[in-house]
Amino acid sequence: MPSVNSFFTAAAYQGAVSADNNWTAGWTLTTEEGGDNKADQEAVETLTGTLSEDKTLEANKKYMLSGDYIVETGATLTIPEGVTIVAEADDDKVDYILIQQGAKIVAEGTAENPIVMTATKKEAGAWGGIHICGKAHSNVEGGTGKSEIGDATYGGNDDADNSGVLKYLRIEYSGYAFDSEHEANGFTFYGVGNGTTIEYCQAYKGSDDGFEFFGGSVNVKNVIAVSCSDDSFDWTEGWNGNGQFMVAYQEAEESLGYDCDCLMECDNNGDNFAATPVAHPTLANLTLIGNGGSKQGIRLRAGTQASIYNALVAGKGMCLTTETAETEDALVEGTSVLNYITLATDITCKGAE
Repeated sequence: MPSVNSFFTAAAYQGAVSADNNWTAGWTLTTEEGGDNKADQEAVETLTGTLSEDKTLEANKKYMLSGDYIVETGATLTIPEGVTIVAEADDDKVDYILIQQGAKIVAEGTAENPIVMTATKKEAGAWGGIHICGKAHSNVEGGTGKSEIGDATYGGNDDADNSGVLKYLRIEYSGYAFDSEHEANGFTFYGVGNGTTIEYCQAYKGSDDGFEFFGGSVNVKNVIAVSCSDDSFDWTEGWNGNGQFMVAYQEAEESLGYDCDCLMECDNNGDNFAATPVAHPTLANLTLIGNGGSKQGIRLRAGTQASIYNALVAGKGMCLTTETAETEDALVEGTSVLNYITLATDITCKGAE
């Protein structure tokens, strides 16, 4: 594909992974059991409550997570390679990590020694994942909102906002259900700016979305969602970042034990399809493999726009669907682009239905 902007790396092959450079090897999981990879270690500390000043965890150590752990404005949580954080899923508390506006998380593992966030219970929905709130745009009314988990403010007008770094980080068994309307994802980005670095991250066997974007301009590269029960990737509220080398894989329901929804669910704003700024991410090098069910692969709807280059989509009854007049008009007019897309089924168009 031709170069779109400087974010993208030239890749002369189809999809997200080349035959001679499997960037997922060594630090991701596919079907095997996750969990505490430092079971022989005693935890050095339990993370809970609020963090109001900078804190650096010890490399290659285990930490427990009990309840919410909120990094407050002005503080930075640094997590070096080899750290394992284990949520206490049986302690009758809702376990999650939340980064407020103006706070940072700097979590940098390596391919040989990734950071793992998991739970004592090895099943989807055991804990609440990571939630990052930034100062970049959202197209909700008024331009700011509150996070679904933690009720933290997000949004603004600083699309270059920096909330830190996530590299070589695997989140397992997230998706805790707070109620029928609110389930936690693996990675949730609320108005996160493009000064933030998200690379080499995996969401594994969560009970909601793997990665969800509520507005913002954050870019992602080398990210993978495996067997997340709702959507592998989900965007809304005007997300306009870039993404490259994105993988979604859903194990078959018969062996996994639960169904999975879309590989990508793509909205501008469910309450106002024409809300601005309009969601329009630019994505390249996608490999999206579904669980063989009848649902959607890439579902473009609710006014979203998108530029998608070089995608392989299979394993879904409807590999690519377009819904709502605004979304389809953007494709017809050339505002949205679908180039070099290989689908196992025909495109399904629903227009204003």
